[in-house]
Amino acid sequence: MVIGYICEASSNLTMNRQFLLIGVLLCAVFTSCIPQKDIVYLQNKNEALDSTQIMVEQPKLYRVQINDILNIRIKVLDQENVTIFNPVGEGNLNATSQERAYFDGFTVDIHGNIRVPTLGKFNVLGFTMEEIEDNIKERLLEDQFKETANIFVTVKLAGLRYTATGEVASPQTVTLFQERVNIFEALANVGDIPVTGNRKEVQIIRQYPDGQKIHTLDLTDRAVMKSPYYFIQPNDMIYVKPLKQKSLGTGTTAVQTLGTVATVLSLITTSVLIFTRL
Repeated sequence: MVIGYICEASSNLTMNRQFLLIGVLLCAVFTSCIPQKDIVYLQNKNEALDSTQIMVEQPKLYRVQINDILNIRIKVLDQENVTIFNPVGEGNLNATSQERAYFDGFTVDIHGNIRVPTLGKFNVLGFTMEEIEDNIKERLLEDQFKETANIFVTVKLAGLRYTATGEVASPQTVTLFQERVNIFEALANVGDIPVTGNRKEVQIIRQYPDGQKIHTLDLTDRAVMKSPYYFIQPNDMIYVKPLKQKSLGTGTTAVQTLGTVATVLSLITTSVLIFTRL
């Protein structure tokens, strides 16, 4: 009878250990794998929010910053009279479009000025493109031409340059030749965010006249489209944090996590058996 009691106690102890092991495995799986809600973009987190009522935040007019490169083109009735204002980059015919924009464009110096041939220095810091166009046209009418010349001035940024770093597929600095770029387009151009990236805390580091500021976006919430930082600006830095699952190294899915835990348990069991036999 005593032997039976011991056997029963031993059996119960073994079962308890098995239940404990199963519990540890389940906890490891559910706490280590990445839930679907953390990787799906533009979820409707506010159930009362009608998806048809989402309005994309319109970007504010961009104001020029230091180190921006401006592309300035001037047209008049007799185009030969403005050749000096419109460089064509003959010395860099084999350069890429980005390189030619650098050589042919007008770089804003640390004082916020650009140098325009025959017109001298222009302060453009904090001005919009339209304001710069008006200022150049006004100066040309004062010094070079008459109203009958029908002056037409266009000023554009020589590409929208930004940097994406952190948990993205291909961290790099990118220049896009378009006026508006939203955060999803910007990330798509660096390979998007992998499963291990934190989509809920994407940081935008933006330059302002008084310094840099950090803004945080939750890309899993469709309300992000109403954010004033939904559209990026030149010289923005996009930083994506890694999820804690990456630092744990247990796996991003339940299958990967189970495989990792099983490997560790197998190693522990083998070690225990070896030491008990010594």
